Amino acid sequence: MKRWIPFMTPDPVVAVIRLHGQISTGTRGQLNDVAMAPAIERAFRKGSPKAVALSINSPGGSPVQSSLIAARIKRLSEEKEIPVFAFVEDAAASGGYWLACAADTIYVDRSSIVGSIGVIMASFGFADFIGKHGVERRVYTSGESKSQLDPFKPEDPKDVEHIKEIGGDIHDAFIEHVKAARGDRLSDDPKLFSGQFWTGTKGIELGLADEIGHLVPVMKEKFGKDTKFAVYGPKKSLFRRFGAQIAEDALTTLDERTAWSRFGL
Repeated sequence: MKRWIPFMTPDPVVAVIRLHGQISTGTRGQLNDVAMAPAIERAFRKGSPKAVALSINSPGGSPVQSSLIAARIKRLSEEKEIPVFAFVEDAAASGGYWLACAADTIYVDRSSIVGSIGVIMASFGFADFIGKHGVERRVYTSGESKSQLDPFKPEDPKDVEHIKEIGGDIHDAFIEHVKAARGDRLSDDPKLFSGQFWTGTKGIELGLADEIGHLVPVMKEKFGKDTKFAVYGPKKSLFRRFGAQIAEDALTTLDERTAWSRFGL
């Protein structure tokens, strides 16, 4: 009511952006730039927020979508001159940590998982399997590298070298992003960019996070006990709301469980 009473100062507002789940492109990925852009834009523009708080709980995923989301948050923070605080729940790992680095300050729980600054590319090989079952693979291409990494063909050392080179380029971009965000707060531990991950407590020692703290109490401590919170996140489509994509959602859940399992969660 305060905002409608003349001469009364309205309660401070903190916009909360929920970044929960696996980061992936396409229709099944909840966390991608297309899905999150409207929520992020509203969070910075609606209601003159004192700050934006990122509620992060992600095992990672697409490096490109991680980069796009983080860049959007950083750009709006600078344009609107609104500080950004990240609050890690279970994990901000891999691409999830990329998102956390969009914030000025990163808070963690003592038992949060942070880090995993690396790149993983995984597949399967079925060349021996189809041979044993009398299946013949027929592939016709234009371009000698068009069928590289075909799971039904024996692995080619040149293809492996090429995919590792791509992974190295992405890893370099990830490292540059973290260094630009964290600066001299980072320790010189040689394992920092090895893909290793740590608890929140150890993450603070390594400079990957700043303090132990949870979203509501920290924001109220900074902006006052009457601080209000406006929560923003991706909206489900009408079809999803009425259960028309049950099979697709089941696949998403399986993908996410696999990603979370890497961290024992």
